[in-house]
Amino acid sequence: MIIDKIALALVVVGALNWGSVGIFEYDLVAALGGGQTGALAKIIYILVAIAGLWCISLLFRNHPDGIE
Repeated sequence: MIIDKIALALVVVGALNWGSVGIFEYDLVAALGGGQTGALAKIIYILVAIAGLWCISLLFRNHPDGIE
């Protein structure tokens, strides 16, 4: 499903962002979105969170090859 792939891509973006925060103390989403409280950054954070919740469902699906 296309929504699965979009959700997975957003989760990867979130993971890479958290990695950059942990390693380099640099929040790319905040830098691109006008700070952590900027409207664009908040939208990205929310979309990544929703995508993470959606990806939980991937763990419980019975597809032999994973994502369709």
